[in-house]
Amino acid sequence: MRFDVITLFPELFGPHLVHGVTRRAFESGQVEVKLWQLRDFGDPPHARVDDRPYGGGPGMVLLVEPLLRAVAAVRADRGDAEPVPVVNFSPAGQPLDQARVGEFAAGRGAILLCARYEGVDQRFIDAQVDLELSVGDYVLSGGEIPALALLDAVARLQPGVLGDARSHQQDSFSAVLLDCPHYSRPEVLAEGGEGAAVPPVLLSGNHAAIERWRRDQALALTVERRPDLVARAEAEGRLGALDRATLASRKPPKL
Repeated sequence: MRFDVITLFPELFGPHLVHGVTRRAFESGQVEVKLWQLRDFGDPPHARVDDRPYGGGPGMVLLVEPLLRAVAAVRADRGDAEPVPVVNFSPAGQPLDQARVGEFAAGRGAILLCARYEGVDQRFIDAQVDLELSVGDYVLSGGEIPALALLDAVARLQPGVLGDARSHQQDSFSAVLLDCPHYSRPEVLAEGGEGAAVPPVLLSGNHAAIERWRRDQALALTVERRPDLVARAEAEGRLGALDRATLASRKPPKL
């Protein structure tokens, strides 16, 4: 799959694509990323890509025409018989969740617009953007960080990237619930104190008991932090009888 990123700051992407475990996806070509400098399509004589908003107000707005030229160049370079979607990152977008990441990971890629300043001329969004995505209820300086988040999330779902295919299957949100706590060596911390020892069940060798403990911990954590996900899991039929028994035995969370 191929992602084309339209940005004013392509240098922000280089370090991420060559470091860490997800670099395997980029080095192998499973996920191809091509960066496009928006100023290359700006209005002469100074490659301008933004201007003041009509109606007044703070900030600058990305202009329609440079964006149209950029998208046209990307599509011509890709030569796709079936165009891939244009994605704009915006606080007003739909939430980027694991289900959406999975759709991208199984697709052919996308054109990612990393907007800056006050925003993008709405006429471009209406005419060219297929999907607007948000990574949270907060405002960033531009779309580069959300684009990197999407690329990272997609890359780690590619076969062979994580080494063990079960890794992403156990991640938070992959099964709706949050992930359970994890422990490693030493079995007991030298400093002592409460919580210094690894839970005994994880050392028992009883795989059925371990899986049940992990499921119960995931349920407990999700009830505490994201009760909306528990309701969603129930609505989607993802909770079994043992899950319901675990939830019924828990005290209501403190408000």
